[in-house]
Amino acid sequence: MSHDADLLVVGGGPAGLATALLARRAGLSVVVAEPRDAPIDKACGEGLMPGGLARLLDLGVDPPGVPFHGIAYRGPDRIVDARFAAGPGRGVRRTVLQAALHAAATRAGVGWVRHRVTGLVQETDAVVAAGVRANWLVGADGLHSRVAREAGIASSGGSPRRYGLRRHWRVAPWSELVEVWWSPHAEAYVTPVAPDEVGVAILHRRAETGHPASYADLLAGFPGLAARLAGAPPTGPVHGAGPLRRRVRDRVRGRVLLVGDAAGYEDALTGEGISLALGQAEAAVAAIVAGQPEGYEAQWRRRTRTYRLLTRGLVLATVPRPLRRVVVPVCAAAPALFGRIVNVLAG
Repeated sequence: MSHDADLLVVGGGPAGLATALLARRAGLSVVVAEPRDAPIDKACGEGLMPGGLARLLDLGVDPPGVPFHGIAYRGPDRIVDARFAAGPGRGVRRTVLQAALHAAATRAGVGWVRHRVTGLVQETDAVVAAGVRANWLVGADGLHSRVAREAGIASSGGSPRRYGLRRHWRVAPWSELVEVWWSPHAEAYVTPVAPDEVGVAILHRRAETGHPASYADLLAGFPGLAARLAGAPPTGPVHGAGPLRRRVRDRVRGRVLLVGDAAGYEDALTGEGISLALGQAEAAVAAIVAGQPEGYEAQWRRRTRTYRLLTRGLVLATVPRPLRRVVVPVCAAAPALFGRIVNVLAG
């Protein structure tokens, strides 16, 4: 029986579209299954680290945005910053990034089906899902991946249970850095995304009651940031995501491979989501082209090791509120070490 495509990608976000573009570059025929209209929005920090930006440009994707030149940690009475050694990153609205990737995939000849995966069948030489029969399937359908469940790949949430909320504000960026504001209860990530707009994403744990905190209540916990935004109108709704940590047992099951958040996720604290997704897409396509999907698991572990260790360590170290209070002072006391870590994470 003939196949509809060499590769079916489930999920039309950045991870899935990057996979589709890389597969087309490798000469594979590709269909993307995504039931939602483009562009697709979600809660995220929207800062492309230099490594992730370089990978996008190599794919021929150059989304408009605002350059940023490093990371600053801000506490109540102290600031420490580090500049990127490899050139700037770029703040890009999620919808702008997704639209640029979607347009590039369309130009590259990627096919589209507006189907949601409700079942998945693996055969000896094919995978059937979303009405498409393909040689291979890549699941890029997010934290709560339906592809992973249908393929029989076990996953579970992790602790601490952290959540993200993001909103945009009509105000000119006041810094050429991405700012991370620390408080005892949360972190706020301020990313310039346009000459007159910033995105503010807040990561937090839910209160002991288990009830979700509102964006306004969380923002009020950063008096300096709230003052910066005073009088600035919001330019869109609040988007949320979480719980963020997702443990996935395997990244490969037969002819099914997982990339992006579907493959497992630690936390957004270090801002590497897009860079990681693009690196995973490269490794997954290389394994498919080689006909050796089992090799992807080792590549995934190698490419994500630094992120997993640093992010997990920082999240666990800052769970106790007394330790959260000293994050910025400790980084300020060791600026060279802070700079090295920032540039490792910059990709």
